[in-house]
Amino acid sequence: MDYLIPAGSKKQLLIFGAFKPIELAFFAIALGTTILLLMILNPSSFVFAMIDMAPALITGFLLLPIPHYHNTLTVLKEMYVFFTTRQKFIWKGWCVRDAYKEK
Repeated sequence: MDYLIPAGSKKQLLIFGAFKPIELAFFAIALGTTILLLMILNPSSFVFAMIDMAPALITGFLLLPIPHYHNTLTVLKEMYVFFTTRQKFIWKGWCVRDAYKEK
């Protein structure tokens, strides 16, 4: 069964209250790729500099924190899951009586 978890319940498990360790590793790899591209290709114009910086910019956009949510990557992932799987999400909180008992 899939459950929706209240927004602030797992924030303390995140680094800086916003990022998972895998996301910071993902950003570090993108930043390393960007630095490597800047050193290898030596951009001579603004367009080439933007192409070289694309990995860090795209990853930074995907990991950008959204108020009352985790980040853009999580929102896109949840939208994909919502529109490609079953459409019934069950919310179960701490203060709610169990109406659906496990059998």
